[in-house]
Amino acid sequence: MSDWKEMEERFQSKLPGIRRPIAVTFLDAVPSGVERFSGTVPSGCSFWRLASEGGAFYTLPADHFNCAVGSYTHNIPLSPEREKETEQTLKLMFTVGYIKPEEVPSIPRLAKTPAAVVYAPLGETPGEPSAVLFACKPGSAMLLQEAAIRAGAGGATPTLGRPTCTSLPFALERGTQTSLGCIGNRVYTGLGEDELYIVVAGKDLEKVAAALDEIVSANQALQNYATERRTQLATA
Repeated sequence: MSDWKEMEERFQSKLPGIRRPIAVTFLDAVPSGVERFSGTVPSGCSFWRLASEGGAFYTLPADHFNCAVGSYTHNIPLSPEREKETEQTLKLMFTVGYIKPEEVPSIPRLAKTPAAVVYAPLGETPGEPSAVLFACKPGSAMLLQEAAIRAGAGGATPTLGRPTCTSLPFALERGTQTSLGCIGNRVYTGLGEDELYIVVAGKDLEKVAAALDEIVSANQALQNYATERRTQLATA
């Protein structure tokens, strides 16, 4: 079993300015020994913020009902009395021009409904995560994406936009994803204007971490080289 605390420290030592990486684990059964989430939030990505501020906890499908879009991407059917909320949310998005109706079928979803979802800082995850979310500044995102490509763990797919939660099923299906976030996610999580997400599948985490050591070293050497050339050759 991996030492998740050591893994988190490895990433934080190599990636300047990142927040605590968040482990997300989709389960077929309710976990034991993990705190059950209590309360309400307006979105599924709000759980990312809560995990970054505390320890591990798990949610049940009903905890996600306040977010029609997040429930859709996580393949969580809304209860009958609330299923109209998806239509209402999409109608608003169509009306204001945020998304077009023909785009909806292309939004990725989890393959199956999770019985529970565990959220935790990477260093405190109780088991191997399905995916790990890194909120990064662009410089650190560059390094992490390059490491993912070097490790053969994705990273070369087009940058994702709205909704941010699509990055999770995409990462499970295709490997490491870069997401610029979306306006809802930025409001609910407090993601900064100078931050974006890199999402790594849990199964790829170890090899991405190993590749990151080489990538950081190589980038430092090239930074020194480029700095020297700029000093020597720039006349304007």
